[in-house]
Amino acid sequence: MMNAADIEALVRPNIQQLCPYSTARDEFSGRLGVFLDANESPYPTGWNRYPDPRQKELKARIAPIKGVNAENIFLGNGSDEAIDLVFRVFCTPGEDNVVAMSPSYGMYEVAADINDVKVKHVQLRDDFSLPVEELLAACDGHTKAIFLCSPNNPSGNAIPNETVFEILDRFHGIVVVDEAYIDFCSVPSLLPAIWRFPNLIVLQTFSKARGMAALRLGMAFSQPYIIRLMSMVKYPYNINESTQRLALKALEKPIDREVAEIVAQRIRLVHKFLKFTCIRRIFPSEANFLLVKVDDADALYSHLISDGIIVRNRTKVPGCKDCLRITVGLPEENDKLLLSLERYEKESHIRR
Repeated sequence: MMNAADIEALVRPNIQQLCPYSTARDEFSGRLGVFLDANESPYPTGWNRYPDPRQKELKARIAPIKGVNAENIFLGNGSDEAIDLVFRVFCTPGEDNVVAMSPSYGMYEVAADINDVKVKHVQLRDDFSLPVEELLAACDGHTKAIFLCSPNNPSGNAIPNETVFEILDRFHGIVVVDEAYIDFCSVPSLLPAIWRFPNLIVLQTFSKARGMAALRLGMAFSQPYIIRLMSMVKYPYNINESTQRLALKALEKPIDREVAEIVAQRIRLVHKFLKFTCIRRIFPSEANFLLVKVDDADALYSHLISDGIIVRNRTKVPGCKDCLRITVGLPEENDKLLLSLERYEKESHIRR
């Protein structure tokens, strides 16, 4: 098992020596009163002051909900910022690489390309299960991180926690587990494991179950040393004041009812999809979407678009030929989807 010294050895030398940007308000621990430090407008508009660069109040509210301490939390402009920071903190451009499962969330590769870091893809099995030995075999002396998405996007399946533990034990690098869809999942979150594994980073988000995608607020959880590194490298005021206020308000409201309804609608759609001959396979999902294999993804996608229904055509993604990813909507939206599928079936039958 890795220790703090092992993690430090993974960090890019220039990041280890980085002197981060700081503000006078970071440095001052007394009671704040007259603000003459940041060249802001003194006229109150509600927005004339810079936001808290450390998001202290929001982290203090999140911590008990997630069962962690504030020092275990990094808040980013979407989870994408945290993903990008993994590359910027640990991966030397042009030298290091990461390993990611495929198919999976596309931003891992985009962030890697931006940072000039190679991605080694390990193809999931036909049932989208993870081939652990192949994943570990793809790692070499320059592999700084493994990216796992669970529940996975676009397949919807979750990786068993025991499988992730095995990877954490055997891989001497950073393991990032993206849990964007964990609220819809029957497999427990890996958050408690950050105490056991110093090389684990768990990503979650306000975008999905919390219904706040427009705010762009992502969370990363890890041991304090990694959180400090990410906070050093991030831009000073990465989470704006509006987002911090709205997130605090959102945390006052439970999401259990909405999550339960989405899961119930997901189950309902699975049962309804079984009657359509155009749908050849429905992959098990622990997320708020379903991946379905159809007779002709391009044709069905175009048909749905003509009915004003937008889904995601994944047919060009390796391992997802003729697959559509369909988000679970409101009951009335799902009804429209089912009616459109019925029309597609009838029209296909007439053409035949």
